[in-house]
Amino acid sequence: MAGRGKRKPRSSLQEAEAANGLGKKARTVPEMAVSSELQQEVETLYRLRMPDDFYHFWAFCSRLQADNPCDALRDALGLRLVGPFDIVSGKHKSAKNHEPNYFLHWRHFYDPPEFQTVLVGSSESQFHMGYYRDSPDCLPVFVGENEARRGCTIRQSGDNLFAAVLLFLQRKGGKEAGLQALEAELRSTAETLGFSLDQKSRSMKQRDRKVVTKTFHGAGIVVPVDKNDVGYRELPETDAGLKRICKAIAEARSDEERMKAFAPIQEMITFVQFANDECDYGMGYELGIDLFCYGSHYFYKVVRQLLPLAYSLLKRDLFTQILEAHLSNRSQENLDQLSL
Repeated sequence: MAGRGKRKPRSSLQEAEAANGLGKKARTVPEMAVSSELQQEVETLYRLRMPDDFYHFWAFCSRLQADNPCDALRDALGLRLVGPFDIVSGKHKSAKNHEPNYFLHWRHFYDPPEFQTVLVGSSESQFHMGYYRDSPDCLPVFVGENEARRGCTIRQSGDNLFAAVLLFLQRKGGKEAGLQALEAELRSTAETLGFSLDQKSRSMKQRDRKVVTKTFHGAGIVVPVDKNDVGYRELPETDAGLKRICKAIAEARSDEERMKAFAPIQEMITFVQFANDECDYGMGYELGIDLFCYGSHYFYKVVRQLLPLAYSLLKRDLFTQILEAHLSNRSQENLDQLSL
């Protein structure tokens, strides 16, 4: 099988930085934004630490539409605040479902465990925005976008919600006075709070230097790699080649044909076992994410074999719990856990 090509030499910065410690530094959230008790409730229910821009963005939308901040962007941009914003708004207290699984709340079909949805748009394409974390113990490293009806690609849109929504607004275009006023308000608020409005912020560029491989979703994965280059080794197959293998498996006309088509995957699993023995945990992580992103149920068993082990070895165990919940209920429908 063909290799993926030689990786770029690691920089001294790469070697010096901890693999999971990048991401945005926490700023002090003004008490007026969201009470500390409510912040604690959000983070307890999701078991994830939320960045300050999340709470500031809620305050921003509350100023735009005090009676219903979740719909503050709906008329102008077709966007709605969801996910953890449903906790801030109190929607969860009157929900039909009294035992929602927040690991699944607005988790779309192709969202990897690293992704947490906070905004939704077109239901036709299932456009949504969310925070992407390299580790569940760390703050998000960027805001990503995905259209679940169209595939697994995650597009990076800044490192905070003000940047992501501004970039979305600029793509939407239009010179309506309302859009121009919204753009000015977004810029002014972000500047006051000190948030970058760049699509690729400085911290995101630093993360790019630590990404060991892009994976099928394109956002890349980060694992610790030491000065001896231990931590990741390449899969013995290109992305295009792996997709061809996956296609042959998913579209096989018989079980016999499918078993035969699985042979290259089984060989790669053997390579992953060798890699894990030698502390190159990123190899199994990459293969598991790629097979998850391909989306076929024929790969779920292998994904369950690869990713939980990778997350355990990388000390990212919460991602395993999210993955298990998702694979057991993976769907393009019924995404709002509070309305089930």
